[in-house]
Formats: sequence, C-alpha cells, structure tokens
Amino acid sequence: MPRPDSPDDPVVDVRGLRMAYGTNEVLTGVDLTVSAGEVVCLLGPNGAGKTTTIEILEGFRAPSAGTVRVLGKDPMRAGDAWRARVGVVLQSWRDHARWTPRRLLTQLGDYYAPYSTPERPRPYEVGWLLDTVGLTEHADRKIVGLSGGQRRRLDVAVGIIGRPELLFLDEPTAGFDPQARRDFHDLVHRLSDLEGTTILLTTHDLAEAEKLADRILILAGGRIVADGSADELGRQVAGRSEVRWACGAERFVHPTDDVVAFVRRLFEQHGGELTDLEVRRASLEDTYLAMVQRFESGARTRPVLEEVVR
Repeated sequence: MPRPDSPDDPVVDVRGLRMAYGTNEVLTGVDLTVSAGEVVCLLGPNGAGKTTTIEILEGFRAPSAGTVRVLGKDPMRAGDAWRARVGVVLQSWRDHARWTPRRLLTQLGDYYAPYSTPERPRPYEVGWLLDTVGLTEHADRKIVGLSGGQRRRLDVAVGIIGRPELLFLDEPTAGFDPQARRDFHDLVHRLSDLEGTTILLTTHDLAEAEKLADRILILAGGRIVADGSADELGRQVAGRSEVRWACGAERFVHPTDDVVAFVRRLFEQHGGELTDLEVRRASLEDTYLAMVQRFESGARTRPVLEEVVR
C-alpha cells in the first residue's frame, strides 16, 4: 500500500495555526512549510511561541485552531508508525540514571526495529551512534555519573537512535563545549546531506543558526515575521553592506547597496594603492534584532517578508 504522503509533499505544512491559554493568545496565525531535507531554524524572543509551535508539530499539544500536517498526518491523531519517523532532542533527558548509555540506546532502538524499511533501516547501530556523538569511552558508565556535556551528547543520541526522517532539536547545543558544538554541527550536516533528514531546530545561538540553517523563520508576537536564508534576510531586511578599505595610512568605511559596483569603482580610482579591503554584510544578529524591534515598534514587516520569499 502506498504511503499517504508522496516525496513531493512538504514534510511540515501549517496553515492558520493559533494557540491560546485562556485569554492569552500565544500564536495568532502561523503559516509555515518545510520541505524534505531542509534544515530550518525557528528564532524568536522568549514568549514568542517557539516552544508551543514545536510541541504542536511534535503532537504533544493540541492547537486552538488551524491545520497542521507533519509527514502527511495530523500529529495529534498519528500512530506509532508515524512516531517512529520522528525524532525529538529535548532540552534534557533525566530518566534511567542508573543505566548506561549503551543499555539505554539498545533498549530504545528495539522499539524502532519493527518500523525498519529497506529504504531506511532502523535503528542506527548502537556502537556507531555512540562513536558519532562522542560517547564511546563512556558507553558503559552509569548515566548518573556523566558530565553535563556528556549527558547532552546522550540526549542527541536518544533523539536520533530511530534514524528519523524529521528531527526536532530544541536548544541542542546548550551545555556543549566548543569541540562538542563543532562535532554536533558536523552531525547535523551529515544527517541532512547524507541521510536526507529534515531538521527543525530552535536556538538562541544566532551564529549556530546561521551556520546550520538553510532557512530561518523569525517568530514574534505569535506569528512569523520573517522567512528566508540568512543571506536573504541580511541583504533585504537588515540594511546595507559596509565596505572597509585603506589607501596608504588612511582608512575608510562606506555603506552601500551595490557592493560589486562600489568595489569596482574603488579599484578604478585607486588601483594598486588599495589595501585591506573588507566587505561586511549585515549579520544574522543584526537582522534578527532589526526584525524583532521593527515588529515590537509596530512597523509593518509583512511587505519585507514577501520580498524575501519572492
């Protein structure tokens, strides 16, 4: 029997999503689509509705209104076969403190084995996964004795043991040291590029979002106020690029909308005297702050968003 979702269907398709807690309306009409293999990052200030949105997509919370389809199903009505296709990395894993990582992953992996397919064998081999997340040396230690960073690596392993088609990552590198963070970034790229895993993550680390995400969504006031790649948002939302250069002992800075034309003119005017040329585009942090401030000040962001999407 064919699957209910075809390869061309979006992995996540949300229309008119609303969520209210009593009289407090957290989500006021969220529309979003995530395609297969994309890495999408959801950014937003505290209280914007990021966690609520993710919990609805995971099937842990029922929305007040709207249509939600994840892997072709309504998450609130989906069964075990659907859940086997979804991985979740929570902010912490506190169960089974006296188990070892190897035992825990082996036990969890057994739940996914009945849902293995020729195209996507499940689960991952435990030894490979322990090595991938950097826990081989600690595989047979009790979880209660692991450091915070090691427990966070285990959180990641727990989330991907079933070789998910869609992976939710909630602040995945919180507590990671720089090397662990770099290793995790490599893992995300591997899952996306080699496994075709679709990834939806939240983070407060804007540099991490810029490094990992194909597309960035900014959520503010219960709705998405920006949608595009970091480069698109930086060029079209946050403002002009900045060109820095030196001629002899003098240094200059100039903002411009057309970097290529401006730099060409610099070379025509100064030739070999031109040194220390640097082009600085608006960073994701610039973009994020500009978008959130624009929304909070009551300015209209939707026309800018439509320019980026088009």
